[in-house]
Amino acid sequence: MTSDPLTELLRAGAQQLICRAVEAELQDLLVEHSERRTMDGKAEMVRNGYLSERELPTGLGTVTVRIPK
Repeated sequence: MTSDPLTELLRAGAQQLICRAVEAELQDLLVEHSERRTMDGKAEMVRNGYLSERELPTGLGTVTVRIPK
């Protein structure tokens, strides 16, 4: 894959866009289930860090993203 400055800039933008989309989807899921509680009153669904980084193929080449748990 060609590695020129413009391609690298576009790849970085794609990576940021994917990360924002994944974060927004997780936030929506947490809001949707925010009223769910355990027997002792704690939130049933919470963030718990990130999975290992994953490489996703795109039209601009592979981008690495962190997927939240």
